[in-house]
Amino acid sequence: MDVIETKIDTKSDEYRKNFEAMEALVADLKEELRKVREDRPQKAKDRLAAQGKMPIREKLALLLDRNTPYLEISPLTARGMYDGTIHGAGLVCGIGIVCGKEVLVSGNDATIKGGSTYPMTVKKTLRVQAIVMENRLPSITLVDSAGGYLPLQSEVFPDIDDGGRIFYNQAITSKMGIPQITAVMGLCTAGGAYVPAMSDETIHVKGTGAIFLGGPPLVKAATGEVVTADQLGGADLHCRESGVSDYYAEDDRHAIAIIRNIMECLPPTEKSRLAMHEPAPPLYDPREIYGIVSRELKVPYDVRELIARVVDRSEFLEFKELFAPTLVCGWAYIHGYPVGILGNNGVLFPDSALKGTQFIQICDRRKIPLLFLQNINGFIVGSEYERLGITKHGHKMVNAVATATVPKFTVIVGASYGAGNYAMCGRAYSPRFLWMYPGAEIAVMGGEQASGVLVTLRNDQLVKEGKPPLSKDEEDAIRKPLIDAARKESNAYYSTANLWDDGILDPVDTRDVLGLAISAALNAPIRDDVFGYGIFRM
Repeated sequence: MDVIETKIDTKSDEYRKNFEAMEALVADLKEELRKVREDRPQKAKDRLAAQGKMPIREKLALLLDRNTPYLEISPLTARGMYDGTIHGAGLVCGIGIVCGKEVLVSGNDATIKGGSTYPMTVKKTLRVQAIVMENRLPSITLVDSAGGYLPLQSEVFPDIDDGGRIFYNQAITSKMGIPQITAVMGLCTAGGAYVPAMSDETIHVKGTGAIFLGGPPLVKAATGEVVTADQLGGADLHCRESGVSDYYAEDDRHAIAIIRNIMECLPPTEKSRLAMHEPAPPLYDPREIYGIVSRELKVPYDVRELIARVVDRSEFLEFKELFAPTLVCGWAYIHGYPVGILGNNGVLFPDSALKGTQFIQICDRRKIPLLFLQNINGFIVGSEYERLGITKHGHKMVNAVATATVPKFTVIVGASYGAGNYAMCGRAYSPRFLWMYPGAEIAVMGGEQASGVLVTLRNDQLVKEGKPPLSKDEEDAIRKPLIDAARKESNAYYSTANLWDDGILDPVDTRDVLGLAISAALNAPIRDDVFGYGIFRM
């Protein structure tokens, strides 16, 4: 492979301004992540301590193997929603190492409304379960939840993507033979009782853990019986009498020790094999990405410069280098894992789509994972390009992305607009993981373009009615609300709050995060003997 020779002038004014802008965005990101980890009411902390419980992140530190990597999933879920304090939707989730095995660990944060389940908690749980099933990762669940947040019960209960789907997914996960281990460290109320009941093995903590379909207040209202939570569903009852729970734990630390013993006994996973190379760092400093990525989305830059600071030895074998230059395709290694990379250097033309389609087919045939680096305004538009078949050629690329069977990974490094989002493996196209840079945007189109379309449509309508076109003030009245809404709803924080991605990345971490994700994906077969595509319109 050839080494990418950088053309970046790190002393230029443009580089400096880009660097400072990204540095400020990353500082904001780190502050948001600090709030998620640390900002809790003192009353909630004191209550947890009085109950003899450990905070969720202390549990994780004790559970995970020391000095091993941990990849947190969607830490900023529900940011700005509800009362603004339901950090991470009250759920901490991530991929880590337990007894040498990669696992997906999730746990309720009982310092946030007692671990209550909000609509976004359900959505985050379903996302975690999708990761478990797609990547065949054992799952460990640390439960301490007061149950569904009743004022929003209609949003967590009845639909296909609401709470009941969690237990459906547990049944499917069990059918797939993926281990599920649950520790009952607090309340498991109502539907939540099915989480431990549907797990392979359940650990139950004495005194604090309780499992019941109806809690003491509901039992009293329904039957008149007065009973405590421990009497109704404590560890003694479920370990000695009902048999719902399998292991009796004295406290949280004991429960975690039991989980680790169970994990130690699990047979090792035979991971998918790739033609790996010896890992090596890039030749260029990853922090230079700060100065490469444009601070203004409309200003282009060469995606090869980004690739050079992510891949091993900055080596890249480019595919069709002289053809369709707005889409860069080629092969490289990340932490020793082979990847096929598609990165945008402009809008997608008909030839770009054909090039991308062929490249995806080759990678899929060779079982090489795909990495999409999105910075895309969409497909080219206009009568000339419609005559050239942009729609049918775009369809080929979208088809190939949708039906590729190898693991796919997406990083939105800039713009992600319209059908370009689809062709470059947006969330709807099931990448195993998807992340965004702090300054990235995702929308049908930018606010300026959207407002321009509406102004044009309104003026066309006025012409048909024989009326004069909009004045500047009337145009501004249309444009401003759209631009303001786009600014609010297309930014990375809005995306991550709504779980359109798996987290916002500090660009410096891109390489390491991708390495962890690829490793996790290899716990599943590259494909289950299913290979092929639908009809490509010619």
